[in-house]
Parts: sequence; structure tokens; C-alpha cells
Amino acid sequence: MPKSALDKDLKKVEKLEHATYALSRSIAAPGLAILFLVAIFLFMSGLAPSGPLSFFVIAGGVIAGYMALNIGANDVANNMGPAVGSRALPLGAALLIAAICEAAGAILAGGDVVNTISKNIVVPDAGFEVRDFVMLMMASFLAAGMWLHLATFLNAPVSTTHSIVGGVLGAGIAAAGFGIVAWPTMGAIAASWVISPVMGGVIAAGLLGFIKWQVLFKPDRVAAARRWVPVMIGLMAGVFAMYLSLKGLKKIYHPSTSTVWLLGLAAFVIGTVATRPWVARRAATLENRRKHVAGLFTLPLVFAAALLSFAHGANDVANAVGPLAAIVNAAETGTAVAGNVALPLWVLTIGAIGIAIGLALFGPRLIRTVGTKITKMDAPRAYCVALAAAITVLIASAMGLPVSSTHIAIGGVFGVGFLREQLANLGLKADGPKPPKPNANEPSSLSPTPEDAIRKQLKREKRRLVRRRHVLTIAAAWVITVPAAGGLAALLYTLMKMAVDF
Repeated sequence: MPKSALDKDLKKVEKLEHATYALSRSIAAPGLAILFLVAIFLFMSGLAPSGPLSFFVIAGGVIAGYMALNIGANDVANNMGPAVGSRALPLGAALLIAAICEAAGAILAGGDVVNTISKNIVVPDAGFEVRDFVMLMMASFLAAGMWLHLATFLNAPVSTTHSIVGGVLGAGIAAAGFGIVAWPTMGAIAASWVISPVMGGVIAAGLLGFIKWQVLFKPDRVAAARRWVPVMIGLMAGVFAMYLSLKGLKKIYHPSTSTVWLLGLAAFVIGTVATRPWVARRAATLENRRKHVAGLFTLPLVFAAALLSFAHGANDVANAVGPLAAIVNAAETGTAVAGNVALPLWVLTIGAIGIAIGLALFGPRLIRTVGTKITKMDAPRAYCVALAAAITVLIASAMGLPVSSTHIAIGGVFGVGFLREQLANLGLKADGPKPPKPNANEPSSLSPTPEDAIRKQLKREKRRLVRRRHVLTIAAAWVITVPAAGGLAALLYTLMKMAVDF
């Protein structure tokens, strides 16, 4: 039966409604982000001190908000991506938990002090003008925010810290030449490009290997889980107790090294003993199947992801709002500060809200990339990534190495993926070793022919459980982060300088 003119018109209206809905969704997130920046502009307009640098203070507030949005969009995905990819958390719940924990970490424990020259990357002399110092900070962090924005658009999780380092480096060179740069510090940061992902990957793979051979590959997985899962949860409790006391709560608590170790040991014992009854009750209802036993890691994974988000908010909020505190201090004192500047609560609040909004509006894309597109995740694998991230930061802190939490987390994802790939190529499936199948068509006494070797190699080539395209994209983004942010910052500083001097 031919369609009437009314049916055709209604079909056109339906298509128009779908197109309008898709367009409104595409512009809603940028529109809300712009409203957030406008609100910061209005807030800073009433707060900025009077004087020749008042405009820079207002602009610095907007840049800090923009930087916080991009940290939320890019950096936070590393904490929640594995949990979402393993289906331990739905995306909405992950966004909510991350937003609350990031904001809580930023406001309650974030940024006791911030080095205004970004960890002594550049060291200006006493004659450095205040206005030039303020423009250096603005150019540095605006460039870092723009690079993070581009990386998020390209689906590449990059290091916020390295973006800021590159921005400070480029703007500093543009402002005062190569002599302003502390090159030994830059050398240590460059070394961390390799150290961070390798440490995270090796530790995550080691943890996953332990779980596989001690639990998942055992004939009686349930009994093995009753023995070892409480120990793994206790290890998580101990590591995060040490991690938070050293990194996440440094604003309100400064324990000695021995105290940190005692806290970790106590948390390990308490966590192990306290979770044994819970694991025993859960294990009593489980079948001796890998999928059922792996589910015991789901709840610990949620806690690990939440704790990582809290610690990330406490540490990285200074990356977003540190320049604002430095600019405000310079405007009030009239001096270019090269020391430590306290972060007021209202500055931390701007950073916390910006990170939460950026995560909610733009974070899902990177969360899916980290959680599902690099390698397949389940609860034990994601748990190993989260625990490896905390362990690696602790080791790096003890060794004095400047590492990137982003590189560590992504390295952990690669580590568990390549371990799975290697085990698959060795014939070890997810359920453990299998007895060899007899080949009825070929006598066992015959040696393999060249054709057999070719077939075996082709079969092995198919067992690629880590997507190489993402490996190359992310590695390339890591390598060019510092020079890209540095070149952009140098250009922005030059343009600002020309505009002000004109």
C-alpha cells in the first residue's frame, strides 16, 4: 500500500526531531563548559585586586577553570576506565563516584602548597618583571590546557604534569632564553616517560600473573580464592593507606617514613582479617568457574578506583589552579615568586568543580578508550591495574622519581594486555593449562614441516589481545606532549608580550 502524503510528512518530521536531538547533544557539553567559564569570569571580576594586574588575575581564573575541565576530561579516565571496561561499574556510576572523590580529594586534602615554577623547571632571577612572570604562567597553563583538549579530542590519554612541564619550559625559554631552564630536572622528567609505563606495566602484569597461577589456574578455584583473595584485599588496604598518607593527605597529615610503613602493615593485617568472613560467605555460593571467582574482585576494584580518584584530586588539583594562586599572589605582592604559594579554599573549589564538570561532560570518551579499546578488561585485570598504579607511585616517591600517574595507569593496562597475549600464544587460556589434544591425522614421530611452522606463525599473529593502533597513538602522544605544549606556550607568550608592549 503506497504511503500517503501525511505519512511522508510525519517521517520527515521524525527525521528532523532525531537530527535536532543529536545536534542539541553535541552542543550541550561545550555550552555548559562555556557557562562554567563565564561564571568564573564573573566571580573573579568581583574578587580581583585593583591595580595594573587585575585583568591578568581575572584571565588567570578563567584559564584555571579551562585547565580543570581538561584534566577532568582526560586525566580522570585513567582511574575509572578499567573499572568501567571490566563492567564492575556502569559508566554513570563511575562518573558519579569519580566526580565526588575527585572533588573531595581536591577540597579536603588538595594542594597544601604549590611550587609556582612547576617543580623548578624554570628559575627566574631577581630582576624578572612581575608582569612577564604572570604572562609566563598564563601562557604555560593555557598551552597545557589546549594540548590536553586536543589530546582528548584525539582519544589519547596524556600526562597533565608533562603538559604543564612542557608549557612552563616553552614559555620560560621564550621569556628569558635557555639559561632559565633547570636541565637536570628536565632530564629526570624525560626519563620518567619510559620509567612510568614500564613500572606500571610490569607490576600490573606481576599481580595478574600471581592471581592467575594462585587462584584462576587452580583446579579448585573457590578454595584458592578463599585463601588468597583476602590477602590481595589486605594488600590493597595496606598500599592505599601508605599512598594516601604520603600523597593524598599531605595537606593535613605529615607522617614519618616509619609511621607510613606501620600504617601500611596495620591496614594490611586489618584488611586481610576483616575480609576473610566476607570472602568465605561469597565463596560458599560460587561455582568452580573462572567467571564466578573473578567476581570476588569487583567490590575491591570499586574501592580501589574511588581511592585513586580521591588521591588524584588531592594531587592534581594544583596542576589546574596552581597558576591562579601564583598570579593572585604576584598581583597582591608585586613580586615574581619562585617559592611556595598556599592554595586558598576558593581556588581549590574552582579546580574541584572544574575537574568534576570536565569529567561528566567530556570524560566518557576517554574512559571507554582506556577501559575497552586497548585490551579486554575483567575485574581481576582492572584490580591489578589500580593496585599497580598505587604501588608504582609509592616506589617512585621513595626513589625520588618524577612519574606520571597517567603513564602508570596506561602502562598497567598494556601490561595486563600483553601478559594475556603472551599466555595465549603459549597455549594458556583464561581457565589455565589444557591437556594436549592428540592429532589423529599426523603421527607424533614426524617432525614439524615448514608448512606447519607457517601455519603456527599465522595462528599466533591472530592472537593479538592488545590493539597496536592504540599503542602507537598513545606512545606518539606521550613523546610529543612536552615539545607540543612547549612550542604552543612559547607562541602564546610571544603574542601576549607583543600585545602588552604594543
